[in-house]
Amino acid sequence: MGISKQNRATQLAEKAIIMSGYGINSEMETREALKRAGMASDIVHINDLIDKRKLLSDYRLVIFPGGFAYGDDTGAGNAYANRVRNNLWDELGEFLDGDNLVLGICNGFQILANLGLLPAFGRKYERNIALMPNRTGVLECRYVTLKPAAENLWTRGIERIRCPIAHGEGNFYCTDEVLRKLKEKKMICFQYAREDLSAANGEFPYNPNGALADIAGITSEDGKVLGLMPHPERAMESTGLYDWPLQKELLKRAGKALPSESMNLRLFRNIVGHFREKR
Repeated sequence: MGISKQNRATQLAEKAIIMSGYGINSEMETREALKRAGMASDIVHINDLIDKRKLLSDYRLVIFPGGFAYGDDTGAGNAYANRVRNNLWDELGEFLDGDNLVLGICNGFQILANLGLLPAFGRKYERNIALMPNRTGVLECRYVTLKPAAENLWTRGIERIRCPIAHGEGNFYCTDEVLRKLKEKKMICFQYAREDLSAANGEFPYNPNGALADIAGITSEDGKVLGLMPHPERAMESTGLYDWPLQKELLKRAGKALPSESMNLRLFRNIVGHFREKR
């Protein structure tokens, strides 16, 4: 007797596949973040999935990392999304039917938006959000402060995270009706904020790209897919944060030591914790 997709997913080892391809450039940082959080991963070129040398069904987590896939020549994340849609759509659908997770960071968020995997109301994969060019009209590379906007598996134990951005098209946009649903269903996961965690209210540089409602990341309606524009994997250590000398001195005066890792790594630890709870 065969086993269900749900049971098969539960029996698989908690292992991630980090999607690679022309122009993707954050695979190594992503693998290191997962390793530190306690999860094994493979970096796999999309061609190896298309040619069946690797199978999505052997993994529990799919990550579309940051970069500029295919140079973003036909739009940010568009060409890579088309390769997935034209060659891996059925496999990806079966993957999402199981007790699995998908994470898209920066260019990965753009890919998920193009595929319609976000917001995926009612598991309908339609494209109804956009990540438009930054309001400043230039590529923005800077640190931002994020605050969780909902309690879910991704945000557990996180009060704030500070991490870099590096994108030219991160300006989140959707219709009023879609925004209403995102708020109503608590699908806005992270928002840009000021240092004191008050709302950025669209003000630059706290909101670095003009994103509607200060949205930095959203989940799918079922919570299994997260798209996030900033890069938590690029600042895993406390000394990778821009203000670490100040924080070290403040903690020293309080008789405390600077933590070895930043809160950014908590996002990846939450993923690992989620799967361990399912055992």
